[in-house]
Amino acid sequence: MDCKEQFPQVLNNLLFPKIFQTFRMAIQPGKLIIAFAAMVVICLAGWIMDFSRTVIVTPGTQGRVTELQIYLANPKHVKIYIENSKKNCEYSGVFTTLLKFSAEKFNGVMNSLLIFSTAGVIVNITDCFNAMMWALWYHPVYAILFMLIKLAVISAAGGGICRLAALQFARGEKPGIVEAMRYSTKKYFSFFTAPLAVLGAIIFTGLFMFLLGLIGNIPWAGELIIGVFMPLAAMAGALIAVILIGGVAGSNLMFPAIAYDGSDCFDAISRSFSYIYERPWRLGFYTLAAAVYGAICYIFVRFFAFILLWAAHFFMQCGVFTSNGRGINKLSAIWPEPTFANLFGLSAPAAANWAQSVAAFLVNLSVLVVIGIVISFLISFYFSASTIIYALMRNRVDKTALDEIYTNLTDNKTLTYL
Repeated sequence: MDCKEQFPQVLNNLLFPKIFQTFRMAIQPGKLIIAFAAMVVICLAGWIMDFSRTVIVTPGTQGRVTELQIYLANPKHVKIYIENSKKNCEYSGVFTTLLKFSAEKFNGVMNSLLIFSTAGVIVNITDCFNAMMWALWYHPVYAILFMLIKLAVISAAGGGICRLAALQFARGEKPGIVEAMRYSTKKYFSFFTAPLAVLGAIIFTGLFMFLLGLIGNIPWAGELIIGVFMPLAAMAGALIAVILIGGVAGSNLMFPAIAYDGSDCFDAISRSFSYIYERPWRLGFYTLAAAVYGAICYIFVRFFAFILLWAAHFFMQCGVFTSNGRGINKLSAIWPEPTFANLFGLSAPAAANWAQSVAAFLVNLSVLVVIGIVISFLISFYFSASTIIYALMRNRVDKTALDEIYTNLTDNKTLTYL
């Protein structure tokens, strides 16, 4: 075999370029519709739960100050802030607070990527993690209930998107939304319980150390018991470390395992842990390649959305020459000019009457749909990339061909390997 024949074969054996198929898969309408529907359901659930407003908000020199901002500045000051602000304060919902904060931090991540600031990306992601800790610590019932609702929705939507991506990547098929959601429904218990099983294993293991700590309260004997059983506590801590690292690093492989191989939750966890600990560097390389590629694709999609909105605003602005009662151009009063950094516009609508207020609401609703589609692309890209990475890791670790996938062929729900 000469060099001309060997070169295409070498390229075909390289697996990581297949990650670059993700964009074409992620923009498939079926995946975007599923992701958009999931996002709408989650937002509706959050807004409904926000009828119980529990987040304290007070006026500040640079706008309103929330519990979350105090927590990020210094967690020790939150209790004092809450006690001192209860008499003269407003209340906001946990979901609304987190949504606004997450949007700011997400824009911060994107801006940091544009200027290649790794530190900026890390700071914004860390702030998002700390915001979750704030919600769990100061609003635990709300946070846990909302996370369960979010997991329930993502389990159905993510399972459907992964199934669509698996069939498209493995066999070049493009099944419909109904078929994908039917599979997701049949495997819903596995999708839903896989992340919870990892969390349950960590809590169960930690319970041993908690009980050991309780025994340590016994006078004189408690200290000795802790000393004697310390090796077992260290072993339990090591087990938690293994589960935690495997759960976090392998969380993006669990749904694809169920979508690709029809696995149950325990088999999905086993496969994800196996791939992580057998080929950690390869998985890290695939994940990094997908993240960089995803950031570039997101910037392109966001730029497309910006051009869409800017063009609509520009040509309408050319035709609107009258002003409202406040001396502001009518279009600018209901729709400020969008920018790439802020698709809603830098300033707030300045409606002069009820008609303009209604118009501003409808315009913002349309812009929100465009932004929702952009976010839906991110969700679709994440699950599509995870599915491709799972297939590549399965090929390297288990020597399974990329085109091998489980599919239902009979009515009795048996699975046949194709």
